[in-house]
Amino acid sequence: MITLLLGKQCLVTMLLAHRAQGYYQSQRRGSPTPTGMVQPGLYHPVGAVAAQWTKGRQTVHNDDPPNWEEQRKMMVQHQLRGRGISNQRILEAMGTVPREKFVPINYRHATYHDGALSIGYGQTISQPYMVAFMLQLLDPQPGDRVLEVGAGSGYQAALLGQLCQEVYAIEIIDTLAERARQTVQELGYDNVHIIVGDGSLGHPAAEPYDGIIVAAATPDIAPPWQEQLAEGGRLVAPVGSQGAQRCLVAAKKHGELGITESIGCIFVPLVGEHGW
Repeated sequence: MITLLLGKQCLVTMLLAHRAQGYYQSQRRGSPTPTGMVQPGLYHPVGAVAAQWTKGRQTVHNDDPPNWEEQRKMMVQHQLRGRGISNQRILEAMGTVPREKFVPINYRHATYHDGALSIGYGQTISQPYMVAFMLQLLDPQPGDRVLEVGAGSGYQAALLGQLCQEVYAIEIIDTLAERARQTVQELGYDNVHIIVGDGSLGHPAAEPYDGIIVAAATPDIAPPWQEQLAEGGRLVAPVGSQGAQRCLVAAKKHGELGITESIGCIFVPLVGEHGW
């Protein structure tokens, strides 16, 4: 190890950059690191990521209680608005919903870091930017009914609860579903319904949906989603292999889906009849 007399902030940035570089390398090796984020190498060099992490925390090794509201503001400003998220309703929702409530206690200190975090059972809460980016592609409206496939922690469902009229979020792991249900209820999102089930089959009981958003890697757009999507509705999903996907946007017109490709991303695999 080489020690340099650099000053605290610079040294912290170097250490964080080293951590970030190790993270990206582990992603390339295919090790089981958190997913639900933009595919590595598509934007922001390691130094920039480290700078974002440093800005996102008030101090390093500080025993004071975290100022979550301030960290939320910094996340919106630097990770979202600074990268081109421009939908004001989405920015306001992400600046309001307390992400820390959806993160397990042992990872809570890293709630507003620029990356995905484990929530147990091999699942993650996605990178804030990835959440905002996919929501911006979906463009939910106040009167919409939306289906979320892969509720996970319930964070994205809560955001949708602020953005549209009614949300149905399906989670196949019953323990995660119960935890998500409890959190959204405690926060007062009465328009969010967390359901245990196979998300690859959708939720026909509440169709049609003005929007469908998929928070797990899928080999293709499952036929039930197309059937349950309303005419004029929009679907956003990470489609590809288990190792890497492209974020697709599908708009339904005359019963058919018109599909456009967006950025590369990495999500945990969808489990179910039309998944893996």
